[in-house]
Amino acid sequence: MALALARRLLMVLLLAGTGVAAPPPPPQVSPSEATVGGITAIYNFGDSISDTGNLLREGDTGILRYTTGLPYGVTVGRPTGRCSDGFLMIDFLAKDLGLPLLNPYLDRRADFTHGVNFAVAGATALSTTALANRGITVPHTNSSLGVQLRWFKKFMSSTTYSPREIRKKLASSLVMLGEIGGNDYNYVFLQPRRTNGRYDPISNATRSAESLAHALSLVPEVVQSIADAAKEVLDMGATRMVIPGNFPIGCLPSYLSAATASSSTSPRDGDGCLVSFNVLARAHNERLRRAIGELRRSYPDAKVAYADYFAAYLEILGHAPRLGFEGGAALRRACCGAGGREYNFDNNRLCGAPGTTVCADPSRRPNWDGIHLTQHGYRVMTELLYRRGLACPAAVKLPRQKPCPPVS
Repeated sequence: MALALARRLLMVLLLAGTGVAAPPPPPQVSPSEATVGGITAIYNFGDSISDTGNLLREGDTGILRYTTGLPYGVTVGRPTGRCSDGFLMIDFLAKDLGLPLLNPYLDRRADFTHGVNFAVAGATALSTTALANRGITVPHTNSSLGVQLRWFKKFMSSTTYSPREIRKKLASSLVMLGEIGGNDYNYVFLQPRRTNGRYDPISNATRSAESLAHALSLVPEVVQSIADAAKEVLDMGATRMVIPGNFPIGCLPSYLSAATASSSTSPRDGDGCLVSFNVLARAHNERLRRAIGELRRSYPDAKVAYADYFAAYLEILGHAPRLGFEGGAALRRACCGAGGREYNFDNNRLCGAPGTTVCADPSRRPNWDGIHLTQHGYRVMTELLYRRGLACPAAVKLPRQKPCPPVS
């Protein structure tokens, strides 16, 4: 008993030092009284941006194996399977809604009373078979969006007695469909091409241009996969859904480092981001917005929000000091990584691998490992999205929430 109390106190102190509230305790009153907007559960699909421990339980022998041990989770005192130093957007959103943190679906002993997290780090929107047919290898997991959707249907069927009961359950739930699709594009650039036994993801400008064209050709299918999954869940009775877009990947240390290695003259925008890779992210997001518009017209009784991860991350880059981050070059440096130099990212030595180091204060950096954000980065993203109008139309109403602009 004393040991459990000491551990709990340590967790509170660690979180207090980051300026982020501790994980919420289980609700002590009925969900209708303890939660926001009558939402009693969250069902989440996605990849490493929101995985709370599924890949950890699947097991991985690739480069993502490092995400299941320290220094991942260092800010909360232990690794949890989250790809960050601490908590993620899905954790902060659950807390803001008065719900417990979401347990991963593959934790068979977990409590799923208030929702389930189906997201798996490394997952894709398209199936591994569909990607293989296009010459793209998925190195980490077969748990694509389609697999996660099957898990969801199996869970719903096993915990209810009829489709009518499923509809009733979903009527008081929030469905988070993504972020998903980013890895479909990432894997195009990470197709194995080894030089002296090392990964050479973007070996030269010519190959980079070819890979970019290949990734752009996937956009319609990737977005259609997300839209089709959304339709299936809406047909089952979902009434509130959030579908996030992609990050401005041209601003991430992983892409900046790889592109610099192949060509130091790659065009940059005013934020120092790679124009070509942000063109890919914008193409995905614009097509996804159109698909969401069609969903709204087809399901007028449901609220389907677009979460603008692209705009939220650019807001961090543009107003870093005001949001609690270091400015300047630190905005584009991974907190945990290797290689030093401008981006502190080495694709052959990801965070946690031998020879990598961690910055003194992760809360002062938006980027954790060159690919994923820090806990503070995710906290700020959550605030910008769900209280400052960058997830619209609002699927949930939170205190101090800025209203969304009218949706056409």
